[in-house]
Amino acid sequence: MKANKTNRPSSVAALRRVDTTKSFEKALAAALPTAKCVLRLYVAGATDKSRQAVVRARQLCESELKGNFELEVIDVYQQPILARDGQIVATPTLIREFPRPVRRLIGNLSSITRLIVGLDLDTKGKTRL
Repeated sequence: MKANKTNRPSSVAALRRVDTTKSFEKALAAALPTAKCVLRLYVAGATDKSRQAVVRARQLCESELKGNFELEVIDVYQQPILARDGQIVATPTLIREFPRPVRRLIGNLSSITRLIVGLDLDTKGKTRL
């Protein structure tokens, strides 16, 4: 005699696959550590413009990234080789190295909104004026 197989409607099987997929994605998200946002700020010396760029970048990191960041400030006068390797042509330049793709902002860093949009940071629905 043949074993009696239960035939389930395909919609029930599809729902189970969806539930299994969602639970797997949830477990995977919980297991993986959140990746830090890696930012590099290139400045030229200790000018007012450079100081303002450093302060603004730190404000952005503390308010939007909430400790989930790594900010490296590089003075192109003190480390010209790093500036050359980073292909820096103007300062201040703020670069988001990670997560990919790389984003670059060159020049005025005074607007937090411009920084958020330009660096494509996930702000989870927040809006700034």
